[in-house]
Amino acid sequence: MALRGNTNPRNALGNHKKAQARAEKLRVVIDKHRYLYHVLDKPDITDEAYDSLMEELRVIEEQFPDLETPDSPTQRIGGEPRTSFKKVTHEVKQWSYDDVFSYDGLLKWEARAKRFIDDHVHLKGEKLSYCTELKIDGLKIILTYKNGLLVQGATRGNGLVGEDITENLKTVQSIPLSLNKKIDISVVGEAWMKKDELVRINEERKKKGEPLFANTRNAAAGSLRQLDPKIAASRRLDSFIYDIDTIKGLSMPATQSGELDLLVDLGFKVNPHHRVTQTIGGVEEYYKEWAHKKEKEQYGIDGIVIKINSRVIQETLGYTGKSPRWGVAYKFPAEQVTTVIESIALQVGRTGVLTPVAHLRPVLVAGSVVSRATLHNEDEIKRLDVRVGDTVVLQKAGDVIPDIVSVIKELRTGKEKPYVFPKNVPDCLPAASAAQAGLPAPQGDASRQAGGGRIERIPNQAAYRCVNKNSFAQKRRKFYHFVSKHALDIEKMGPRIVDALLDNNPIASFDDIFTLKKGDLLALPRFGEKSVDNLLASIEKARTTDLSRFIIGLSIEHVGEETAEDIAGTFKNIEAIRHVSKEDFERIPGVGEVVARSLYDWFRDEENKKLLRRLLKEITIKPVKVVQNIATPLTGKTFVLTGTLSSLSRDEAKKRIKLLGGHVTGSVSASTDFVVVGEDSGSKYDHAKRLGVRILTEEEFLKMLSL
Repeated sequence: MALRGNTNPRNALGNHKKAQARAEKLRVVIDKHRYLYHVLDKPDITDEAYDSLMEELRVIEEQFPDLETPDSPTQRIGGEPRTSFKKVTHEVKQWSYDDVFSYDGLLKWEARAKRFIDDHVHLKGEKLSYCTELKIDGLKIILTYKNGLLVQGATRGNGLVGEDITENLKTVQSIPLSLNKKIDISVVGEAWMKKDELVRINEERKKKGEPLFANTRNAAAGSLRQLDPKIAASRRLDSFIYDIDTIKGLSMPATQSGELDLLVDLGFKVNPHHRVTQTIGGVEEYYKEWAHKKEKEQYGIDGIVIKINSRVIQETLGYTGKSPRWGVAYKFPAEQVTTVIESIALQVGRTGVLTPVAHLRPVLVAGSVVSRATLHNEDEIKRLDVRVGDTVVLQKAGDVIPDIVSVIKELRTGKEKPYVFPKNVPDCLPAASAAQAGLPAPQGDASRQAGGGRIERIPNQAAYRCVNKNSFAQKRRKFYHFVSKHALDIEKMGPRIVDALLDNNPIASFDDIFTLKKGDLLALPRFGEKSVDNLLASIEKARTTDLSRFIIGLSIEHVGEETAEDIAGTFKNIEAIRHVSKEDFERIPGVGEVVARSLYDWFRDEENKKLLRRLLKEITIKPVKVVQNIATPLTGKTFVLTGTLSSLSRDEAKKRIKLLGGHVTGSVSASTDFVVVGEDSGSKYDHAKRLGVRILTEEEFLKMLSL
C-alpha cells in the first residue's frame, strides 16, 4: 500500500509538514494492524500490504530523521549489535512461585492461606476466589513504560538484578512500543516461541550443521540473549503479559482478573484462557482440563498458576523469603521416558562417600539430553532391583535432577547383570599410589580399572566410603570445596582451574595455592596472562578470611556451616581450637558425640597439624567479634529455625540470635529451648511438639529480638 500514483515514494513526500502528517497516520495504521495480527490473531490485510506500509514509513523517516519517534514501528529492529548486556536492578523483586504436584498439595496450600486470613480481622467478609492461569514455559520478562512509552525490557536474573534486553524485546511484535494510555507502568510476562517456529529454526540450523534447540523455552531464551537484535527479530517470538508490578496514573485493579483486563485495555497480549473459580475444586477441574489440552497449543505449558483473586488479601498475605503466599504453581506430571542403563559407576565425594551413578543411553527428557542419573545408594539399587542393561523409566520435572522411577522387567533378556559394590575402587587409591600406578586423573568411573583402594559400608547407613581418607578423587573434591564461596571463596578458581592445577602438579596441598607465582601459571596449557592475573588477585583476596570459613574449608567430616560458625563463636581463634578436648567440643550446643569425635580426631592428626601450620603462614584469620557480656532473654538459649521467615532471611535470624547471646543448631533435642516456626515448616516442628519444646511464631520471635 504505497503512496497512490507514485512509483517512488520519495517523489510524493512534498514538504516537511505533509511528511509529518503522513508519518503520524502511518504509525497509527501500522500499529492497528500489528495489534490485529500479533495480539488478536485476526489480520485483515496481507503481509505484503503491511510490509508496504512499513516501507513507506521507513522512507519518510530516512528523508526526515527528526520525524523518527521512539515508538515508531521502524524502531523495532533499530538497535546495533552489542558486545554485552548491562545489568539492571528491578524496581520490584521478581518472585517465583512455590510448586505443588498434587491436589493434596494444593489443598494444603489453600489451608495455609485460609489460616493466615483467619488471623486478620480486617479480611473477614472478603470473598475468597481464585484466578487460574496457564503457566507458560518461556522466558520471564519485565517491561517498563514511562509516559506510555517502552523504556526498558529486562530478564528476571536472580530476582533482584536482571539483564537489559530492551532492543531484543522491541523485535517481539506483540509487545507494544507505546500504550493506549500515557501512564508509568512496570509489567511482568513471558516471552515464548511457537512450536512451528522451533521446527523451522531447527531445520535451518540442521542444514548449517549447527546444534539444534532442545525445546521452545531454550530457543526463546537463546533468541533474547542474542547480541544482535536482527537475529532475535528473525526468530518471531511472542509474548503474554500477566502481572502489574507498579503503576502511576491509574488505580491498581482490586482483583487479579481485573489486572488482566486492564493489561488488555492498555494494548498488551494476555493469555485468553485464564478463569476465575470460586472453589479449589474448580481449580482442580481447570488443571485436569488443561493437562489433556496443553499439547494442542503452540506454546509450551508446564502447569497452571493459581492466585487469590482479591488484591486486599494478596497484600495482607504477602511473601515468604522467596515466594508469594497468595499464589502457587500447580505443575503437570513430570515427563517420563525410557532408556537403557549401560553401566553403573561410583563417584567419590569430598568426605569419601561413594555414590552409584547410572550411565544411560542418552535420551531427551523435559527438554534436555540426559546421560546420567544418581542411584543414591546400595539400598536404592536393591529396592528398584536395577541391573546393568535394564530398560528403565526416567523422570525429570523441569530443572530437577533426573530420577530413575522403575525398571521395565518384562523387557529383560537374561543378559542383564546385577550390580555388586566392589571391594576396591581405583578412585579410592591414595593420591601417591594413584600417581605411582600411572592412573589417569579420576573421573568417577569405577569400572575403568581393576583393583584400587578398599571401600567399606558405613555402620548403620546405606552408604559406602573409601577406607583411605586421602584418595586422589576425594582430594580433588576437597580442593573444590576449599575454594568454594562457602569456604575460602577464591572467585576465579573453579573446578576446571583446580583440575588443571592438580593434573599439572603446581599444587598438591591447600597451602600450595597461596604460593603460586605468575610464571608457574603461565607455563600451563590455556592459561593466558589476563586470566592468570585475575586468578592471582582472587587468591590474594582470599588470604584474609573468617574463622568459620576457614573451618568449613578444611572438610572435617560432619562439620557444616552452622557447626563451623558455632565453633568459631565459642573458641574465637584457631589456636584455641587446636587444643580443645573432645568434651569441650561436646559442650557446644548442637555438637553431639559423633561431631565432637570427628573434630577432635581431625585436629589431633599429625598430617592435619602440619597442614594447619603451613596454611597459617599464608592466611590471616580475622578476629571473631566479641559481643559485650550483657545478659539478654536469649543469652545461653538454644534455637532451631524451621520454615521460611517473611521478615528476615535465615542467615539474618541466626546473626541476630548470636548477637544477643543465643545459639542456633540444626536439629531439635530435649536441650533445645526454642523452635522458631516459619512458613512451610517441616518435621522439626512436629519433633518439637513431641518433646514439649517451646514453639515461637515469627511474630513472637521478632518481639523477643527487640527486647
